[in-house]
Amino acid sequence: MCTSSTACDALGGFYNCRPIFPFKEPPMALEKHGTCLCGDTRLTVTVDNTHISACHCSMCRKWTGGPLLVVHCSKPPLIEGRAPSVYDSSDWAQRAFCGRCGTHLYYRLKANDFHAVPVGLLDGDQAWDFDLQIFVEEKPAWYCFANQTKELSGQEVFEQNS
Repeated sequence: MCTSSTACDALGGFYNCRPIFPFKEPPMALEKHGTCLCGDTRLTVTVDNTHISACHCSMCRKWTGGPLLVVHCSKPPLIEGRAPSVYDSSDWAQRAFCGRCGTHLYYRLKANDFHAVPVGLLDGDQAWDFDLQIFVEEKPAWYCFANQTKELSGQEVFEQNS
């Protein structure tokens, strides 16, 4: 079962940065690198654990074409090369992408500068731990994940973060 992650708002992305479930293991400050599809934008991210979460809200699905699978950064990503194009997707959040090839680079909360980065963007074969799905009531019936995770409805996400 899940022991991690942050909450997702009803319109997509992460509602705030307060943990839903506290991590039991000490922070590990893992540094990962990634590039966009064309290679013009490179980023370095630091994460405190190997947890991955999925958001099934309609905005995340519209942005990605499916569920948004992310790692949560412990600080803003370091961007090199082409500066990302940034879109204000709501009053509280931004989504960044490569202006040349369109690769999704990160989701950012404006209020506290929290960043979530799509895990598929990162290089290497890290042993990620997919352990949380949120907004499960918005998940379409045409896909599912085989492994067991903690599942939260949008209402549960909001209740745990109010």
